[in-house]
Amino acid sequence: MRLTPATELEYRYKKLQHHMAAQGLDAVIILQNADLFYFTGTIQNGNLYIPVEGEPVYMVRKDLMRARMECGLKHVVPFGSMKDIPSVLAAHGYPLPASVGMELDVLPVNFFARYEKVFPEARFSDATPIVRKVRMIKSHYEIHLLQDAAEQVDRVNRRVKDVLREGMTDLDLAAELEYVARKEGHQGLVRMRAFNGVMLFGHVFSGTDAAVPTYLDTPLGGMGLNTSFSQSAGYKRIERNEPVIVDFAGCCDGYLVDQTRIFAIGHLSDRMKKGYDDMLKIQARMMELVPERPSWGLIYEECLALAFKLGYADTFMGNKGAQVSFIGHGLGVEIDEYPFIAKGFDDMVMEPGMAFAFEPKVVFAGEGAVGIENTFYLTESGLKQLTFSSEELTIL
Repeated sequence: MRLTPATELEYRYKKLQHHMAAQGLDAVIILQNADLFYFTGTIQNGNLYIPVEGEPVYMVRKDLMRARMECGLKHVVPFGSMKDIPSVLAAHGYPLPASVGMELDVLPVNFFARYEKVFPEARFSDATPIVRKVRMIKSHYEIHLLQDAAEQVDRVNRRVKDVLREGMTDLDLAAELEYVARKEGHQGLVRMRAFNGVMLFGHVFSGTDAAVPTYLDTPLGGMGLNTSFSQSAGYKRIERNEPVIVDFAGCCDGYLVDQTRIFAIGHLSDRMKKGYDDMLKIQARMMELVPERPSWGLIYEECLALAFKLGYADTFMGNKGAQVSFIGHGLGVEIDEYPFIAKGFDDMVMEPGMAFAFEPKVVFAGEGAVGIENTFYLTESGLKQLTFSSEELTIL
């Protein structure tokens, strides 16, 4: 088990403290699992108190011994109930805060009300924007984990040629590929920050099922197995001469990359082939733009304009009426981190250290969908591509 180094955790909370000072926050309290993992290196039941100056205090209900084993922070202490918080802070020399930041985008209302009672004189505000800004700039340590995840997803991709056959269901193929990912160390879960944003780590579908929209904010949905979880692979049988989409999120030690590749048995129509080539052109346009460090919104608008010029106004990034207003999304511990290459983000610019997936896709109703997705990161010297499986259409 690889543990997050103490020096890495210190680097992270000190970056947050810098933003806290600028926002006038005395403290930030972290409760959400993804944020807990990012700032503590573990996910145990409790809360992390980060003062604007000094060292954090991780108050743990369960399991304390495991938290002390896995967390590189100095102060990992037992925590029985909410009323204990002031005394724990006092024991570490911290006064009660006058201004507190919390993850208000995900924090249940009942939890928030309990913290208001603990700090009745405090002013509360949303710390989510500064937490996300800290997390969007990846360290070298994080990039190495993303590279390991890219190796994993390439092994999944190479397995497709061995198992894909006419007549198998989308579910059959998904199960074969999920098995490979799990054997390669995938945790089996993909975290999304979005409310009700539960996702499978592999979206595998063929032909017409790929063109079926769903409730998720994704360009492609899939029928799924039942109405309780209507996404990804279903029971449709894979036929000849139709696209098979393998959209997989690789994961290593909690860190995610995203990759999509297209396969087919027999051949694909000229329209499908052209659609795929055009999605590669849109990816190439993004790769020209990002090193110039423009706004996230500008990249989106430029790539969307190219999609329209190529003839996909009603089919780019989803069926007409179900199109999504993004083409790319940040990656890390969650699959929907900053940056968002999306409509409306005109005041946020690309910065070195950002890692993101870019996924131009086009849907042909009644026929299927094609597209490409890769994970990239921006360095001081230019744009680097993390996922590396062959981008050729794979025809078996």
